Amino acid sequence: MSTIKDAAQKVMKKAVEAAPDSWIPGGKPDLLARQKHGLIGTPVSRLDGPLKVSGGARFAAEFAMEGMVYAAVAYSTIPKGRIAELDTRAAETAPGVVLVMTYRNAPRMKPAPVFMSADKAAAGDDLPVMQDQEIHWNGQPIAVVLAETQEQADYAKSLIHAAYENEPAATAFKKAKADTSPGMFMGQPLLLEIGDAAGTFAAAPYKVDAVYRTPRHNHNPIELHAATVGWEEGNLIVHDASQCVTHVAWSLAQIFGIEERQVHVTSPYVGGGFGSKTLWQHQILAAAGSKLAGRPVRMVLSREGVYRVVGGRTLTEQRVAIGAQADGRFDALIQTGVVAMGRHNNMPEPFILPARSAYASKSFKLDVETVKLDMLSNTFMRAPGESVGTFALECAIDELAERLGMDPIELRERNEPEKDPTSGTPFSSRNIVEAFRKGAEKFGWSGRQATPGKRRDGEWLIGMGCATATYPYYRMPGGAARLTLTKRADATIEVAAHEMGMGTATTQTLVAAERLGLPMECVRFLYGDSKFPGIVLAGGSQQTASIGAALIAVHHALITELLKLAGKDSPLAGLKPDQVVSRQRSLCVADNPERCESYASILSRAGREEITVEASAPPPFEMMHWSMHSHGAMFCEVRVNAVTGEPRVSRFLGSFDCGHILNPKTAASQFRGGIVMGLGLALMEETQFDERNGRIMNPSLAEYHVPVHMDVPEIEVMWTDIPDPHAPAGARGVGEIGITGVGAAVANAVYNATGKRVRDLPITLDKTL
Repeated sequence: MSTIKDAAQKVMKKAVEAAPDSWIPGGKPDLLARQKHGLIGTPVSRLDGPLKVSGGARFAAEFAMEGMVYAAVAYSTIPKGRIAELDTRAAETAPGVVLVMTYRNAPRMKPAPVFMSADKAAAGDDLPVMQDQEIHWNGQPIAVVLAETQEQADYAKSLIHAAYENEPAATAFKKAKADTSPGMFMGQPLLLEIGDAAGTFAAAPYKVDAVYRTPRHNHNPIELHAATVGWEEGNLIVHDASQCVTHVAWSLAQIFGIEERQVHVTSPYVGGGFGSKTLWQHQILAAAGSKLAGRPVRMVLSREGVYRVVGGRTLTEQRVAIGAQADGRFDALIQTGVVAMGRHNNMPEPFILPARSAYASKSFKLDVETVKLDMLSNTFMRAPGESVGTFALECAIDELAERLGMDPIELRERNEPEKDPTSGTPFSSRNIVEAFRKGAEKFGWSGRQATPGKRRDGEWLIGMGCATATYPYYRMPGGAARLTLTKRADATIEVAAHEMGMGTATTQTLVAAERLGLPMECVRFLYGDSKFPGIVLAGGSQQTASIGAALIAVHHALITELLKLAGKDSPLAGLKPDQVVSRQRSLCVADNPERCESYASILSRAGREEITVEASAPPPFEMMHWSMHSHGAMFCEVRVNAVTGEPRVSRFLGSFDCGHILNPKTAASQFRGGIVMGLGLALMEETQFDERNGRIMNPSLAEYHVPVHMDVPEIEVMWTDIPDPHAPAGARGVGEIGITGVGAAVANAVYNATGKRVRDLPITLDKTL
């Protein structure tokens, strides 16, 4: 459990424009959003900042449990086969060693329910964990050493000897492409056809047809994956680094054959997740080791261990073919291709998702095929599908614009759809054209030279590129909250949500304070605990919407109960909950603020010190009736050295349309962080996968390159701040939109600088020479 009560700082209320209309999910008007002088839209610093910089924030590997031992993991070195020999005798007799766990002595456990295959499942694959001699990927855990210190565990692990019986393994992508299967994502086929796209494309007078490739990527959050685990009277306690505490609790209960109520998962602070902080083998092994040893276990994966055990983004090979008329309007939009997957998971990279809604076209063919390899299961990584799908789609649009002799922004505007082009559903709110126009003006797009290679500064070639960013609005079912209001007008809100560094706790304290009519310092937002209400996942840029819908529901429940307590003697007598809002520590009639009664008065007259209510958010009906997406316009300037081929991003601007921005300070940080990650995707990130033996060859930050300060220019961000009337508080997600479109904007800028099209990420200097 985590709280910001000790770190909460008083923030001065800042007069802002009247909050726009927003809606309770399902269509009812949210009267609170019409209040003036609200906190929403005010930049607020991170309330957990003081705890983190002072060392008071405890992460998963910083919990101490009595009698705790430390774990080290040994990994397989073949992609497929069986353990023929596993000699642990030297490790078992090494100093400080408590035990060595292998398939021979591990507790009996059921396979984990694979993510998205069962309600609340969180695991990366459905393989049995250390239950037999079978090897399924190069890097699979084969032994766990538990010792009195981490150093003793690490040393003892080095003494383990393993030999294997190899079996034929599929590790080569090109060879595996001979046998593809249809892709499925979130229970839906990754295939969509409207009209005769192939025939229409063939007949189009202007066309582009190219293949784009993106490599594997590995997760590298600053906080290593870790868990501190112990058993207490048959109950499993897990202090985890997790973005899905309730999912992990449920999954661990299934694995160990106990009730979900017997598993308690906390995750107060998470040092980055990006889709990787779900359930992998390390938490299961820690729990099994703790059960076997009868002592709590702390397991922290090494950086190499993260590469061996935690999945990342898989590779893609995409064909984009667009046929258009002379005026630029699309006749056919084709985006098809193949991705690799592990044999035991369900996560194809859904790169066609942006093309479903981004542009109008007379015909479509969108298709993702999959091949199964003997490799670690791949998983979600920031904007799965969109980050790499926009690279191919937006580069192809840039190529088509050149063939048409048209400005790339103008071509995008000419294909702006009036409604969702593949579902026919109206957009809930779409202002990407405005984002493009304002962004282009601020970036100085009019100064771009249409002919590549025309701008030069000494030996540096200078170019500009742009791309559309897009990411869907999601709100998963299961959002719920518990609210306790005291006679002193202090409120505590409990939600099984997560704080991974994006400012969730701060923003939700702000939103809850405004909804309840309280100062921020009177609100405690508690999260990161599986015992709290709700089944909320911090992923898919949907946590803010899920919490927001839960806050609306629990606030409505609070008003309902307070009106009952108020009785007939109250100024609020006879009113229905929908007629009342919270203002200045009171309940007030929405259109008559003078008719009100304070929380203290209502509770005092009822003889109550506090009141607690719990409520669940309604199902996400808004997603059934509207096509809902965050959008952005990405602008990049690069400098490419004509002698060495070195590319450098010199300027970047993101202009976003994400509905109402709840906290500009934390939102701007999210936008910039996504763009920085996009620069890594464009220029440097690549997992080196040895197809001879299925082994990742660069499992460290020394060899796997991510952007550092010298790689990142000043990044400007701006936004429309036009509320989405069909989303809670008018806000759509901001966590993943920032990475989408960045790869294409950089590649298009490189072409404008050099005249060289790079269709194979990352854009390294050898590809620009």
